Amino acid sequence: MSTPHETTRPPEPTTTGVTKHGSENCATGGTPLLRVQGLHKTYRLGRVDVPVLHGVDLDLGSGEWVAILGASGSGKSTLLHLIGGLDRPDKPANGNPRASIRFRGNDVVGFSHAALNRYRCLDVGFVFQFYHLLPELSVSDNVLLGTMIRHGRFGYMAKRTDLRARAQKLLEAFGLGHRLRHRPSQLSGGERQRVAIARALMNDPDLLLADEPTGNLDRKTGNSILDVLAEIRAERGQTMLMVTHDPEIAARADRIVHLVDGRVVDGGG
Repeated sequence: MSTPHETTRPPEPTTTGVTKHGSENCATGGTPLLRVQGLHKTYRLGRVDVPVLHGVDLDLGSGEWVAILGASGSGKSTLLHLIGGLDRPDKPANGNPRASIRFRGNDVVGFSHAALNRYRCLDVGFVFQFYHLLPELSVSDNVLLGTMIRHGRFGYMAKRTDLRARAQKLLEAFGLGHRLRHRPSQLSGGERQRVAIARALMNDPDLLLADEPTGNLDRKTGNSILDVLAEIRAERGQTMLMVTHDPEIAARADRIVHLVDGRVVDGGG
């Protein structure tokens, strides 16, 4: 299902730790693909500061599937948004050190605006609970949206045939080859989430971030989505970080990290 990146990336690090699925496990001595250290985040609501994360540390090995398990309000989604570059951590204050989010050794926190855009476009794919599909676009065009942004108008037009073929191949792999020209309103919830996953994979990212990907679905449909993610993992060696409040869903991952009141309490890597 994957195609080579058009940009040159550093070679994969050599590691010794291996998970049950053959991925690098930084908990057993491997070099992490992602290393988060000292992550703090506070939101301002009116005149009140609301601290959400309190110095989170987390390592994620290349090819590993890690689940962040925690109750609603524990900071799971905030952590995912910070890792994905959708938000910025707190600046050092009150004795807290500078937060670090290192992806392949590069500090995301220090990225320029342009570098951050490249990171979000090329290196990271997002799967959200509520899909965030554009209702006016077809299924195929929703999947292609990221490539349109990546290549720009003229670059996309030059590569349009190949990109559309790739989008169709992804959608066919997810059983949606007959839905290419449908609008999101014509799909079931499970089908919409499959489109969202295909969109997240369109630029062949190294890291897939899934924020409660089954939280808006019934149990049967949710399990079918997890089957899709597991299949992607098996075929592509995809590195995945998924947040959930459901222990049964978290159990599908290689490793579970528990987040309680904005702190990792065990299993942090």
